[in-house]
Amino acid sequence: MTSDMTARLLRLLSLLQTRREWSGAELAERLGVTVRTVRRDIDRLRELGYPVDSARGHAGGYRLASGTDLPPLLLDDDEAVAIAVALRTAAGGLTGIEETAVRALAKLEQVLPRRLRGQVTAVQASASGIAWETRGARADPVLLAALAVACRDHEIVGFDYRTRHGTTTCRRAEPCHLVASGNLWYLLAHDTDKDDWRLFRLDRISNATPTGRRVPPRPIPGEDPAAFVASRLSAAPTRYRAVATVHTSAEQVRARTPGLATRVRPGDGNTCLVDASDDYLPRIAQTLVGLDADYTLDADPDVLDHLRGTAQRTWHAAFPDPAAAE
Repeated sequence: MTSDMTARLLRLLSLLQTRREWSGAELAERLGVTVRTVRRDIDRLRELGYPVDSARGHAGGYRLASGTDLPPLLLDDDEAVAIAVALRTAAGGLTGIEETAVRALAKLEQVLPRRLRGQVTAVQASASGIAWETRGARADPVLLAALAVACRDHEIVGFDYRTRHGTTTCRRAEPCHLVASGNLWYLLAHDTDKDDWRLFRLDRISNATPTGRRVPPRPIPGEDPAAFVASRLSAAPTRYRAVATVHTSAEQVRARTPGLATRVRPGDGNTCLVDASDDYLPRIAQTLVGLDADYTLDADPDVLDHLRGTAQRTWHAAFPDPAAAE
């Protein structure tokens, strides 16, 4: 197959992806060839695995049918930029599809030309939307994509990591999986210096740099990355302790607050235990309010003081006139 023929096949495939159906004469005119050549090129596409349907008749008609396997897509520059921006946005915050968006973004950005990467970054940096709620720290989609590629290729990366105490250290690790929990993303990796499994919050990672060194895949304890991360998170130390005995089932609490994951444990009868412990007092209050059920609380004095203060401010805001509360 000559290079001219290769370019013509790619152009033909691109045309078939833009419209539901083309006549043989239309395709021949667009490609500058005869209808007979179009028929031969259609046969070549079929031999390559592209499901092209044809309609009978004098002019004939062709369309790219749905196949069992997704064929490679041919995108022009504007389409590639639009898809990359959309995937970065989805990876950064849309509930339910973050992990799928990260995988797709990693594949696309790996083949995106440098000139288009700059356009994608510029579009996202200059565009914004109205957020009606605060969902906590968001991960950088570019970092997500880079780490997703490192996970796939089993490539060691170096990065700076800010601990919960505010200190920054240089780390080297073998990335294995990216796991979303609530509003946060975590990198599950094997720390090469400490020779142990570690969780790294992506919003605390900076200056991530691939080393070019690839290693064999490392089996994860339990073979379930999400379960492993959940168990580590539930055992992680926090600054403030707050455990609620909620008078409803664990299933109902998980349905209302999916971000709590393994921090909800079934109790006796129609009760459950919710570990709302955290480093941030307002987040503890937000978690407890989201339970939407009666509960008793076992918490540190600082937590109780914060909740009392929040309740008093809410009461005074609702009833500024003391007589209005009578």
